[in-house]
Amino acid sequence: MDMNLSKRIELMVRLGQYMQQNNEEWQSIKERAYINNPWFLPEFIDLGVRNIIGHFLQEDALRSWVKLYPGIKEENPVPGLIGIVMAGNIPLVGFHDFLCVFISGHKCLIKPSSKDEILMKHLAEKLIEWQPELKNRIAFAELLKNCDAYIATGSNSTAGYFEYYFGKFPNIIRRNRTSAAILTGKETKEELELLADDVYQYFGMGCRNITKLYVPRSYNFLPLIEVFKKHEYLADHHKYKNNYDYNLALHILNNKVFMSNASLLLIEDESIFSPVSQLNYQYYESLDAVTRLLEHNKAVQCIVGKGFIPFGTAQRPRLTDYADGVDTMKWLEELS
Repeated sequence: MDMNLSKRIELMVRLGQYMQQNNEEWQSIKERAYINNPWFLPEFIDLGVRNIIGHFLQEDALRSWVKLYPGIKEENPVPGLIGIVMAGNIPLVGFHDFLCVFISGHKCLIKPSSKDEILMKHLAEKLIEWQPELKNRIAFAELLKNCDAYIATGSNSTAGYFEYYFGKFPNIIRRNRTSAAILTGKETKEELELLADDVYQYFGMGCRNITKLYVPRSYNFLPLIEVFKKHEYLADHHKYKNNYDYNLALHILNNKVFMSNASLLLIEDESIFSPVSQLNYQYYESLDAVTRLLEHNKAVQCIVGKGFIPFGTAQRPRLTDYADGVDTMKWLEELS
Protein backbone atom coordinates (compact mmCIF):
# COMPACT_ATOMS: atom_id res chain seq x y z
CA MET A 1 0.00 0.00 0.00
CA ASP A 2 1.32 3.45 -0.92
CA MET A 3 2.12 5.96 1.78
CA ASN A 4 0.12 9.08 0.99
CA LEU A 5 1.59 12.51 0.38
CA SER A 6 0.40 13.98 3.69
CA LYS A 7 2.19 11.19 5.57
CA ARG A 8 5.37 11.72 3.55
CA ILE A 9 5.34 15.45 4.34
CA GLU A 10 4.66 14.69 8.02
CA LEU A 11 7.70 12.39 8.15
CA MET A 12 9.95 15.00 6.55
CA VAL A 13 8.79 17.63 9.05
CA ARG A 14 9.52 15.16 11.86
CA LEU A 15 12.99 14.58 10.42
CA GLY A 16 13.61 18.34 10.51
CA GLN A 17 12.47 18.47 14.13
CA TYR A 18 14.79 15.57 14.99
CA MET A 19 17.79 17.43 13.52
CA GLN A 20 16.69 20.67 15.21
CA GLN A 21 16.54 19.01 18.65
CA ASN A 22 20.21 18.05 18.20
CA ASN A 23 20.12 15.23 20.77
CA GLU A 24 23.16 13.18 21.75
CA GLU A 25 22.52 10.58 19.04
CA TRP A 26 22.48 13.18 16.25
CA GLN A 27 25.52 14.98 17.71
CA SER A 28 27.40 11.67 17.75
CA ILE A 29 26.49 10.98 14.09
CA LYS A 30 27.71 14.45 13.05
CA GLU A 31 30.97 13.85 14.92
CA ARG A 32 31.43 10.54 13.10
CA ALA A 33 30.84 12.29 9.77
CA TYR A 34 33.60 14.78 10.60
CA ILE A 35 36.02 12.02 11.65
CA ASN A 36 35.23 10.17 8.40
CA ASN A 37 35.83 13.29 6.29
CA PRO A 38 37.98 16.07 7.82
CA TRP A 39 36.68 18.55 5.22
CA PHE A 40 33.32 18.36 7.00
CA LEU A 41 34.05 20.79 9.82
CA PRO A 42 31.34 20.66 12.52
CA GLU A 43 30.37 24.26 11.68
CA PHE A 44 29.90 23.30 8.01
CA ILE A 45 27.82 20.22 8.87
CA ASP A 46 25.64 22.45 11.06
CA LEU A 47 25.40 25.04 8.29
CA GLY A 48 24.08 22.43 5.84
CA VAL A 49 21.72 20.96 8.43
CA ARG A 50 20.32 24.40 9.37
CA ASN A 51 19.56 25.11 5.73
CA ILE A 52 17.78 21.78 5.30
CA ILE A 53 15.72 22.36 8.45
CA GLY A 54 14.89 26.00 7.69
CA HIS A 55 14.32 25.87 3.93
CA PHE A 56 13.45 22.27 3.04
CA LEU A 57 11.67 20.64 5.99
CA GLN A 58 9.07 23.20 7.06
CA GLU A 59 5.50 22.02 6.53
CA ASP A 60 4.27 25.24 4.86
CA ALA A 61 7.25 25.29 2.49
CA LEU A 62 6.79 21.62 1.57
CA ARG A 63 3.04 22.03 0.92
CA SER A 64 3.56 25.18 -1.19
CA TRP A 65 6.31 23.41 -3.15
CA VAL A 66 4.19 20.33 -3.92
CA LYS A 67 1.31 22.54 -5.14
CA LEU A 68 3.56 23.60 -8.02
CA TYR A 69 3.34 20.02 -9.35
CA PRO A 70 -0.31 18.97 -9.83
CA GLY A 71 0.86 15.56 -11.10
CA ILE A 72 2.18 14.70 -7.62
CA LYS A 73 -0.96 13.19 -6.10
CA GLU A 74 -1.83 12.03 -2.59
CA GLU A 75 -1.23 8.46 -3.79
CA ASN A 76 1.38 7.26 -6.26
CA PRO A 77 -0.18 3.93 -7.35
CA VAL A 78 2.82 2.79 -9.41
CA PRO A 79 5.97 4.14 -7.74
CA GLY A 80 9.12 3.83 -9.80
CA LEU A 81 12.53 2.90 -8.43
CA ILE A 82 14.86 5.89 -8.80
CA GLY A 83 18.61 5.34 -8.51
CA ILE A 84 20.42 8.31 -6.95
CA VAL A 85 24.21 8.69 -7.23
CA MET A 86 25.12 11.32 -4.64
CA ALA A 87 28.12 13.64 -4.59
CA GLY A 88 30.19 14.15 -1.44
CA ASN A 89 31.70 17.61 -1.81
CA ILE A 90 29.66 19.21 1.00
CA PRO A 91 27.61 17.71 3.87
CA LEU A 92 24.23 16.24 2.83
CA VAL A 93 24.60 17.62 -0.70
CA GLY A 94 22.41 14.77 -2.01
CA PHE A 95 19.57 15.35 0.44
CA HIS A 96 17.51 17.49 -1.95
CA ASP A 97 17.44 14.72 -4.58
CA PHE A 98 16.36 12.22 -1.91
CA LEU A 99 13.66 14.64 -0.73
CA CYS A 100 12.32 15.09 -4.28
CA VAL A 101 12.10 11.33 -4.86
CA PHE A 102 10.55 10.66 -1.44
CA ILE A 103 7.92 13.42 -1.63
CA SER A 104 6.96 12.46 -5.20
CA GLY A 105 6.08 8.98 -3.91
CA HIS A 106 8.76 7.02 -5.72
CA LYS A 107 11.16 4.49 -4.19
CA CYS A 108 14.87 5.26 -4.07
CA LEU A 109 18.05 3.25 -4.27
CA ILE A 110 20.94 5.45 -3.15
CA LYS A 111 24.64 5.22 -3.84
CA PRO A 112 26.10 7.73 -1.38
CA SER A 113 29.59 9.13 -1.73
CA SER A 114 32.07 7.51 0.66
CA LYS A 115 32.85 11.09 1.74
CA ASP A 116 29.27 11.70 2.88
CA GLU A 117 27.48 8.47 3.71
CA ILE A 118 27.19 8.64 7.49
CA LEU A 119 24.71 11.53 7.73
CA MET A 120 22.48 10.37 4.87
CA LYS A 121 22.33 6.74 6.01
CA HIS A 122 21.48 7.77 9.56
CA LEU A 123 18.59 10.02 8.46
CA ALA A 124 17.21 7.21 6.28
CA GLU A 125 17.50 4.79 9.22
CA LYS A 126 15.59 7.27 11.40
CA LEU A 127 12.72 7.40 8.90
CA ILE A 128 12.59 3.59 8.75
CA GLU A 129 12.66 3.40 12.56
CA TRP A 130 9.57 5.65 12.68
CA GLN A 131 7.86 4.02 9.71
CA PRO A 132 9.14 0.43 9.21
CA GLU A 133 7.40 -0.03 5.85
CA LEU A 134 9.89 2.48 4.41
CA LYS A 135 12.54 -0.23 4.30
CA ASN A 136 10.84 -1.25 1.03
CA ARG A 137 11.13 2.32 -0.29
CA ILE A 138 14.57 3.56 0.82
CA ALA A 139 17.70 1.45 0.28
CA PHE A 140 21.43 1.90 -0.24
CA ALA A 141 23.69 0.04 -2.67
CA GLU A 142 27.15 0.24 -4.20
CA LEU A 143 25.78 -0.71 -7.64
CA LEU A 144 22.52 0.78 -8.88
CA LYS A 145 20.85 -1.94 -10.93
CA ASN A 146 17.31 -2.48 -12.21
CA CYS A 147 16.15 1.07 -11.53
CA ASP A 148 13.47 2.74 -13.65
CA ALA A 149 15.32 6.08 -13.79
CA TYR A 150 18.50 7.67 -12.47
CA ILE A 151 19.73 10.92 -10.96
CA ALA A 152 23.54 11.02 -10.97
CA THR A 153 25.69 13.87 -9.72
CA GLY A 154 29.40 13.90 -10.44
CA SER A 155 32.13 15.60 -12.41
CA ASN A 156 32.58 16.18 -16.13
CA SER A 157 34.75 13.05 -16.23
CA THR A 158 32.18 10.80 -14.49
CA ALA A 159 29.33 12.15 -16.65
CA GLY A 160 30.46 10.02 -19.61
CA TYR A 161 30.48 6.94 -17.38
CA PHE A 162 26.96 7.75 -16.13
CA GLU A 163 25.71 8.30 -19.68
CA TYR A 164 27.12 4.94 -20.74
CA TYR A 165 25.38 3.05 -17.94
CA PHE A 166 22.21 5.09 -17.47
CA GLY A 167 21.70 6.58 -20.94
CA LYS A 168 18.96 4.19 -22.02
CA PHE A 169 16.84 5.08 -18.97
CA PRO A 170 15.20 8.39 -18.07
CA ASN A 171 17.98 10.31 -16.32
CA ILE A 172 19.32 13.54 -14.90
CA ILE A 173 23.12 13.59 -15.16
CA ARG A 174 24.91 16.49 -13.52
CA ARG A 175 28.37 17.78 -14.35
CA ASN A 176 30.77 20.26 -12.73
CA ARG A 177 29.15 23.56 -11.86
CA THR A 178 30.22 26.58 -9.86
CA SER A 179 29.09 30.12 -9.10
CA ALA A 180 30.27 33.67 -9.72
CA ALA A 181 29.82 37.13 -8.25
CA ILE A 182 29.55 40.41 -10.14
CA LEU A 183 30.84 43.40 -8.18
CA THR A 184 30.39 47.09 -9.00
CA GLY A 185 32.88 48.53 -6.50
CA LYS A 186 30.03 50.20 -4.58
CA GLU A 187 29.42 47.29 -2.19
CA THR A 188 29.28 48.09 1.53
CA LYS A 189 31.61 46.47 4.05
CA GLU A 190 28.65 44.34 5.24
CA GLU A 191 27.98 43.10 1.71
CA LEU A 192 31.64 42.18 1.24
CA GLU A 193 31.60 40.29 4.55
CA LEU A 194 28.60 38.32 3.31
CA LEU A 195 30.39 37.66 0.01
CA ALA A 196 33.27 36.22 2.07
CA ASP A 197 30.81 33.59 3.38
CA ASP A 198 29.80 32.72 -0.19
CA VAL A 199 33.47 32.20 -1.02
CA TYR A 200 34.75 30.39 2.09
CA GLN A 201 31.85 28.27 3.39
CA TYR A 202 32.51 24.53 2.86
CA PHE A 203 36.08 25.56 1.88
CA GLY A 204 34.62 26.74 -1.45
CA MET A 205 33.82 23.19 -2.56
CA GLY A 206 30.09 23.56 -3.28
CA CYS A 207 28.64 24.27 -6.71
CA ARG A 208 27.00 27.34 -5.13
CA ASN A 209 30.30 28.66 -3.76
CA ILE A 210 31.79 31.70 -5.50
CA THR A 211 34.97 30.71 -7.35
CA LYS A 212 35.08 33.68 -9.75
CA LEU A 213 34.68 37.44 -9.34
CA TYR A 214 33.89 39.89 -12.11
CA VAL A 215 35.01 43.41 -11.22
CA PRO A 216 35.16 46.80 -12.99
CA ARG A 217 38.55 47.87 -14.37
CA SER A 218 39.20 50.38 -11.55
CA TYR A 219 38.28 47.94 -8.76
CA ASN A 220 40.04 48.39 -5.41
CA PHE A 221 40.70 44.95 -3.90
CA LEU A 222 41.98 46.15 -0.51
CA PRO A 223 38.59 46.33 1.28
CA LEU A 224 37.76 42.86 -0.04
CA ILE A 225 41.04 41.32 1.13
CA GLU A 226 40.55 43.01 4.50
CA VAL A 227 37.09 41.53 5.13
CA PHE A 228 38.24 38.10 3.96
CA LYS A 229 40.36 38.00 7.12
CA LYS A 230 37.26 36.87 9.04
CA HIS A 231 37.86 33.39 7.55
CA GLU A 232 41.64 33.27 7.98
CA TYR A 233 41.25 30.64 10.73
CA LEU A 234 40.49 28.12 7.96
CA ALA A 235 44.19 28.28 7.07
CA ASP A 236 44.79 26.27 10.28
CA HIS A 237 43.06 23.32 8.62
CA HIS A 238 45.90 21.13 7.32
CA LYS A 239 44.17 19.91 4.15
CA TYR A 240 43.14 23.43 3.19
CA LYS A 241 46.63 24.79 4.03
CA ASN A 242 48.22 22.12 1.82
CA ASN A 243 46.13 23.36 -1.10
CA TYR A 244 47.04 26.98 -0.34
CA ASP A 245 50.76 26.22 -0.11
CA TYR A 246 50.70 24.15 -3.31
CA ASN A 247 48.89 26.82 -5.34
CA LEU A 248 51.06 29.58 -3.88
CA ALA A 249 54.24 27.70 -4.88
CA LEU A 250 52.83 27.12 -8.38
CA HIS A 251 52.14 30.83 -8.94
CA ILE A 252 55.55 31.84 -7.60
CA LEU A 253 57.29 29.33 -9.90
CA ASN A 254 55.28 30.56 -12.87
CA ASN A 255 55.94 34.24 -12.03
CA LYS A 256 52.18 34.75 -11.84
CA VAL A 257 50.93 38.02 -10.37
CA PHE A 258 48.66 37.37 -7.40
CA MET A 259 47.17 38.98 -4.30
CA SER A 260 46.71 37.05 -1.09
CA ASN A 261 45.95 37.01 2.57
CA ALA A 262 46.84 34.13 4.87
CA SER A 263 44.04 31.91 3.54
CA LEU A 264 43.19 32.83 -0.06
CA LEU A 265 44.96 33.57 -3.34
CA LEU A 266 43.36 36.09 -5.71
CA ILE A 267 44.40 35.39 -9.29
CA GLU A 268 43.43 37.11 -12.55
CA ASP A 269 42.24 34.14 -14.60
CA GLU A 270 39.51 33.60 -17.20
CA SER A 271 38.46 30.23 -15.80
CA ILE A 272 35.23 30.25 -13.84
CA PHE A 273 36.49 27.28 -11.81
CA SER A 274 39.26 27.83 -9.30
CA PRO A 275 41.09 25.30 -7.11
CA VAL A 276 40.53 25.09 -3.35
CA SER A 277 42.16 28.12 -1.60
CA GLN A 278 42.07 30.25 -4.77
CA LEU A 279 39.58 32.81 -6.07
CA ASN A 280 39.78 33.87 -9.71
CA TYR A 281 38.84 37.34 -10.90
CA GLN A 282 38.37 39.05 -14.24
CA TYR A 283 37.80 42.67 -15.22
CA TYR A 284 34.70 43.64 -17.18
CA GLU A 285 33.92 46.68 -19.32
CA SER A 286 30.14 46.23 -19.55
CA LEU A 287 27.84 44.97 -16.81
CA ASP A 288 25.26 43.85 -19.40
CA ALA A 289 27.86 41.90 -21.37
CA VAL A 290 29.20 40.01 -18.33
CA THR A 291 25.64 39.27 -17.18
CA ARG A 292 24.79 37.77 -20.59
CA LEU A 293 28.04 35.80 -20.56
CA LEU A 294 27.24 34.20 -17.20
CA GLU A 295 23.56 33.60 -17.90
CA HIS A 296 24.50 31.60 -21.00
CA ASN A 297 27.27 29.62 -19.31
CA LYS A 298 25.95 26.13 -18.49
CA ALA A 299 28.63 25.67 -15.84
CA VAL A 300 27.20 28.52 -13.72
CA GLN A 301 24.93 27.43 -10.88
CA CYS A 302 24.15 30.89 -9.53
CA ILE A 303 25.21 34.53 -9.76
CA VAL A 304 25.65 36.67 -6.64
CA GLY A 305 25.52 40.47 -6.65
CA LYS A 306 23.17 43.44 -6.81
CA GLY A 307 20.19 42.45 -8.93
CA PHE A 308 21.08 38.76 -8.55
CA ILE A 309 21.17 36.44 -5.53
CA PRO A 310 21.89 38.59 -2.45
CA PHE A 311 25.36 38.45 -0.91
CA GLY A 312 25.66 35.79 1.78
CA THR A 313 22.82 33.61 0.51
CA ALA A 314 24.55 31.49 -2.14
CA GLN A 315 24.70 28.50 0.21
CA ARG A 316 21.10 28.89 1.37
CA PRO A 317 19.13 27.32 -1.49
CA ARG A 318 15.34 26.98 -1.41
CA LEU A 319 13.30 23.96 -2.42
CA THR A 320 12.92 25.31 -5.97
CA ASP A 321 16.66 25.98 -6.42
CA TYR A 322 17.43 22.85 -8.42
CA ALA A 323 21.03 21.74 -8.65
CA ASP A 324 21.57 22.25 -12.36
CA GLY A 325 18.58 24.25 -13.53
CA VAL A 326 16.69 21.04 -14.33
CA ASP A 327 13.46 20.87 -12.32
CA THR A 328 13.85 17.50 -10.57
CA MET A 329 10.28 17.47 -9.29
CA LYS A 330 8.80 18.19 -12.73
CA TRP A 331 10.91 15.34 -14.14
CA LEU A 332 9.66 12.99 -11.39
CA GLU A 333 6.08 14.19 -11.91
CA GLU A 334 6.32 13.30 -15.61
CA LEU A 335 7.75 9.86 -14.74
CA SER A 336 4.63 9.22 -12.71
